Amino acid sequence: MLGGAARPALSAPVKNIVLVHGAWVDASGWTPVYRILAKDGYNVSMVQVPETSFQDDVAATKRILDLQTGPCLLVGHSYGGSIITEAGVDPHVVALVYVAAHAPEVGEDEGTLGKATPSVLAKTEGAVKITPDHLTYLEPADFPKLFAPDLPLEQAQFESRSQVLAAAEVFNTPLTAAAWKTKPS
Repeated sequence: MLGGAARPALSAPVKNIVLVHGAWVDASGWTPVYRILAKDGYNVSMVQVPETSFQDDVAATKRILDLQTGPCLLVGHSYGGSIITEAGVDPHVVALVYVAAHAPEVGEDEGTLGKATPSVLAKTEGAVKITPDHLTYLEPADFPKLFAPDLPLEQAQFESRSQVLAAAEVFNTPLTAAAWKTKPS
């Protein structure tokens, strides 16, 4: 439980789950989770985060939330934690799940939190590249070792070559909402 405070139990079973991926990848990374949850009878949707701006990423998440019938759990991985923190104020959302993700406060941003608790990726100079038009990507040669060391090498290499370039601004846009303050997490 976030902050050690007791949270009320959800009154009805939640059957809708919306999954939000992190930076530089797409929603296909959720495939194994999707299969498990769908097999167990959940209605699972994945957001294809465009990574063009933080506002676009939140809007994409809200579009998927608007398609849900009934309450849903909103799940975010990595950078997706910032997205669900902002988008989670949506009335469809009854709880948030953070999977290796930040849960920023209002006014905080992903980049500042990443500097406070740097990952192996952030500690490796030159791993994150920036294009002339301010999109970020991971050095493909370093991707398997720094970003996907738990994947089979062939899959990690494929993902290194199919990255979604993320606008640099997604990492330094301050949040305007913190859904974890009012929803179980």
